[in-house]
Amino acid sequence: MTDRPHRRPATGGSRGRPTMKDVAASAGVALKTVSRVVNGERGVNAATAERVRSAIERLGYRRDESARGLRGGRTSSVGLVIEDVADPFYSGVSRAVEDVALGYGSLLLSGSSGEDPRRERELVLTFCSRRVDGLIIVPAGADHEYLRPELEAGTPAVFADRPGGLEADTVICDNAGGACSGVAHLIRYGHRRVAFIGDSASIFTAAERLRGYRRALAEAGLPADDSLIATGPPERAGAALARMLSARTPPTALFTGNGRVTLAVLRTGHRLPMVGFDDFELADLLVPGVSVVAQDPAGLGRTAAELLFRRIQGDPGPAEHVELPTRLIPRGSGELPPP
Repeated sequence: MTDRPHRRPATGGSRGRPTMKDVAASAGVALKTVSRVVNGERGVNAATAERVRSAIERLGYRRDESARGLRGGRTSSVGLVIEDVADPFYSGVSRAVEDVALGYGSLLLSGSSGEDPRRERELVLTFCSRRVDGLIIVPAGADHEYLRPELEAGTPAVFADRPGGLEADTVICDNAGGACSGVAHLIRYGHRRVAFIGDSASIFTAAERLRGYRRALAEAGLPADDSLIATGPPERAGAALARMLSARTPPTALFTGNGRVTLAVLRTGHRLPMVGFDDFELADLLVPGVSVVAQDPAGLGRTAAELLFRRIQGDPGPAEHVELPTRLIPRGSGELPPP
């Protein structure tokens, strides 16, 4: 007798997704037999198992992973909230989290907060309503009380790149130390008037890098001149630099607080001796190459994800705070002496 695909009546012109019952009918076996084959369980002879697999292929049956996960108390998905998925740094973080999640058989759901605390809250609670197994959050704000009920209900969360407003696992980079090393590098090459242009000071990473800048000056016995410091959206970096360069005593070198600020400065055409925080594509091909303090976005994402999956698997230990190192990459722009 030849097996024929079991066809359900069309409804509204659409046949719908095949079910286990369809597979069982097509293969001429019991529903439990199909379940055993689909779930890789023993107790089905080879010929019958092959018949079931052929029916699965023929019908295009796919196991409902969401229903299966809910029965086991998990959805095999995690949520990631970052600042901007288009930012090269955060795209590197996202890819690393996704790689780890796939290794654990989980799907990654992600969204961008745009530095808006309300948008962050909406995304996080939306992911929670979908019963994600855990969350990785790049905080846009300092208040995370909205998250407390989810944590108390057993949904683990990791704050990445910046600390959050609750005691939870946190993975950040050494922002202050990295900035300090970059500014100290410029000072070693003879610069005494080093400017700082960074992102909005309300952002944790920007504030920490400004702190590192001030620390390097203090350690070198140099005063911090407020006229050489500018913070704000990256699109204002060019105007800030023009103002500094038009002063009676302009800076002889510049430290930029992130990759977007560095690119905004480069677009002005000024080639001041410079070190930038964050590496970026083609930095080594410019003349001179741009010296940078490099973070490891992949390492940040990977560390946060591995920590999250440890919690998902039941690790009850106290909250961990991990600080990853940065590294200075000299390429030419940071090794130029004062004019």
